[in-house]
Amino acid sequence: MSLHQNSGRWRLGLALSLLTVFLWGILPIALAVILQGLDVYTVIWFRFFVSFILLSGYLGVRRELPKLRQLPAAAWKLLAIATLMLGANYFFFMQGLALTSPANAEVLIQLATLLLGLGGLVIFHERYTLRQWLGVGVLICGYVIFFHDQLSNLITAHSTYIFGSALVAVGASVWAIYALAQKQLLQSLSSPNIMMLIYGGAALLFTPVAKPDTILKLNNLELGMLIFCALNTLIAYGAFAESLEHWEASRVSAVLTLAPIVTLLSVELVAIFIPNLIPVDHVTLTGMIGASLVVTGSMAIALGKKR
Repeated sequence: MSLHQNSGRWRLGLALSLLTVFLWGILPIALAVILQGLDVYTVIWFRFFVSFILLSGYLGVRRELPKLRQLPAAAWKLLAIATLMLGANYFFFMQGLALTSPANAEVLIQLATLLLGLGGLVIFHERYTLRQWLGVGVLICGYVIFFHDQLSNLITAHSTYIFGSALVAVGASVWAIYALAQKQLLQSLSSPNIMMLIYGGAALLFTPVAKPDTILKLNNLELGMLIFCALNTLIAYGAFAESLEHWEASRVSAVLTLAPIVTLLSVELVAIFIPNLIPVDHVTLTGMIGASLVVTGSMAIALGKKR
C-alpha cells in the first residue's frame, strides 16, 4: 500500500498547526466550565453533531461531498478506525478532565503528539536531522521542568485525581492512532471529507447515551461555552487535518506540544478577569524556564531542515 506524501507547503502546514494549538490550548477551560452543567456524553455528542451538520452543509453547497461508492475497502477500514479512536479520545479526555484540572489534562494529553511524531517516523518513514533530535532532547527537558509541580501532584494526589490522569493518558494513546489513520486517509479523501464522515460516525456512536433535552437547562454562560466547544471542534480539527496534507506528521506533532503553554497562560488570564471560574494553576519562575525550553525544542523540531 502506497503512503501519503505531503504537498511540501510547509508554511501553510505550520500556520494551520499554530491555529490548532491556540484552539486546543483554550479548549480545556471551556470544557471545565460546561462539565459543571452537562454530562460528558451529551457534550461529546453535541460537538460532533454540530460539526457534522455545519461541515456537511458547507460541502453540500460547494458540491464537494464525498463520493462514498468510489472508496476502496481499505479506506472504509481506516475511516472506522479513525472514527472509533477519535470518539474514544473525546470520551477519555473529558472523563479525565472532569476528575483533574485543565492544566493537568492538557499536560498529559501531550503524550498524543509525542506518539504521533513517533508514528510519523516509523510508519511514514519520516526522518529527523541532528538538529531535530537535539530539539527532542530540549523539548523533553523543558517538559520535565515545566510540569514538575503537576507531575509531583500525580504522586501525592488522591486516587480520583490519579484515575483521571490515567484516563487522559489513554485518551492520548488512542488519539495518536486516529491521527495516523487520518493522515493515510488523505490518499483517498480530502481532509474536509474525512472530518465530515468522522464527525457523523462519532455523533451516531454517542447518540444512544446523549441527553439533548438537558441542553435546554443550561444557563447563558454554559450554553455559550457549549457552542464554542462545538465550533472549536470544527475549526481546530479541520486545521489539524489540513496541516497533515502539507507537512510531515512528526513536525505537526512538534508544534502541537505548545498547547499546554496556551492553556496555562489562558488559565492565568481567566484567574485575573473571571476569578473562581476554574481552578488556577500558577506558573513559577521554574515553570517559565521550562516553558521557554519547550518552545525552543518544538521550533527546532518543526523548522529543522531535511537532510
